[in-house]
Amino acid sequence: MPNPPIPSLVAHRGYLRQYPENTWLALQAALDAGACWLEFDVQMCADCQFVLLHDAGLGRTADVEMDALTTPSHQLTASVHEPQRFGDRFAPTPITPLSEALRRLARWPRARAMVEIKQESLAHHGLDVVMRRLLPLLQAHAEQCVLISYDLPALVWSRRHCTLPVGWVLTRYDETRLAQARQLAPDFLICNERKLPPQQPPWPGPWQWMLYDIVDPQQALEWAARGVSLIETADIGAMLRHPRLAPGACHRAGL
Repeated sequence: MPNPPIPSLVAHRGYLRQYPENTWLALQAALDAGACWLEFDVQMCADCQFVLLHDAGLGRTADVEMDALTTPSHQLTASVHEPQRFGDRFAPTPITPLSEALRRLARWPRARAMVEIKQESLAHHGLDVVMRRLLPLLQAHAEQCVLISYDLPALVWSRRHCTLPVGWVLTRYDETRLAQARQLAPDFLICNERKLPPQQPPWPGPWQWMLYDIVDPQQALEWAARGVSLIETADIGAMLRHPRLAPGACHRAGL
């Protein structure tokens, strides 16, 4: 009998369960834990610079009422240490510029990153403005980066203008999205595992599947047996300590 498949694990916003999300601290912790894949979110600031941030504002992660989309990046000096979750344990934690994250990631040549451009930035600044500035940054690190988004037009734009792999995050799992996926032919399809029918393999196609947010090793292995290649998890450290998932860890940085 062949060995059952082992999924690749993707660190959701870094080591989300134990560290402030979308910070280099969380990404570094995920890499140190053995993550081969990272996922993080980016927003575009008023000066057209990109920072790692899930929300448009800093209220949740910094407890400061500031809109990142209308503020120049150099003025985003608040500490994003997530005081509501962690108190002052990680204070101060600076906002991470995308350029810095990509530069540091290059020291881990085996690692790859799913970089999600957020819909708030696309809506506020405009599709062309955002994509014309974002794609050259990612293309310079094309061997390590995948552009992902809920926004289908952004992925179509990327397909037309560069060679980056792309991943579409689905809001629904239905025939309409299947037809759109077949037309786009993304490298990855990404979905919340609760949206997929239980006990069935996901749609076949030219893509790999990534499901989120799973923290149960057995559940991850069951989805792998149904053809899911990547599992996004908030608890990358605990997942990689599972004996069946541990062989998929990466531990060597390109120092």
